[in-house]
Amino acid sequence: MSRQLTLDLGTPPPSTFDNFFAGANAELVTRLRELDAALAAGPVADRTFYVWGETGSGRTHLLEALVHEAPPGHARYAGPPSSLAAFAFDPSVALYAIDDCDRLSGAQQIALFNLFNEVRAHPTSALVATGNAAPIGLEVREDLRTRLGWGLVFHLAPLADEGKAAVLKHAARERGINLADDVPAYLLTHFRRDMPSLMALLDALDRFSLEQKRAVTLPLLRTMLASPGNGSNSGNSGDDVPDSPRRVVS
Repeated sequence: MSRQLTLDLGTPPPSTFDNFFAGANAELVTRLRELDAALAAGPVADRTFYVWGETGSGRTHLLEALVHEAPPGHARYAGPPSSLAAFAFDPSVALYAIDDCDRLSGAQQIALFNLFNEVRAHPTSALVATGNAAPIGLEVREDLRTRLGWGLVFHLAPLADEGKAAVLKHAARERGINLADDVPAYLLTHFRRDMPSLMALLDALDRFSLEQKRAVTLPLLRTMLASPGNGSNSGNSGDDVPDSPRRVVS
């Protein structure tokens, strides 16, 4: 019989610039977090950004932070699950955050191409798009690929293990967890190393510690992974997993 958790913690902390571990991406983070304020002050020279990186590098987190920290109604997030209406230009929207360009449908790519042209024509609006490859290697329409390469292009550098451990400790503190130092080291050695998988394990460990009324330690982690129905994904695998729209931390 699968174990039943006694408490569901629900929605995790929102994705913000403050809980994004910038590492080598400090310039990109600074530009994005200042973008909305710059637009409010007047026309901005650099208004189109394309950010690319491997799965789990934090692309979605940055877009969610951009929308979360903008005034209500000033920013809009859209991606492969979105309707075509989400890609339509609206003069009241200053920031467009477009995720996973490489996975957009043909109709969405046409809509994004048109949106890009509208943004370029309106100096008080900006667009930030993401994908899994540099513009030259992006598998999208040629006209859209060209547009994405027109503005500022940033490669989202992946985190080293030290950075991933720091992110896990920071996320734990946000949940009120005192995470023992050996827990991140164990996860990075024995499990998938992409941040979405690591954060999912941290969420599960958080819930399990509440169920067991025990501190989050390495012995507790081993107990959780040995329990029936834990659903963990063990093995130090390098396989990619999709970016999670609610939990992607770089």
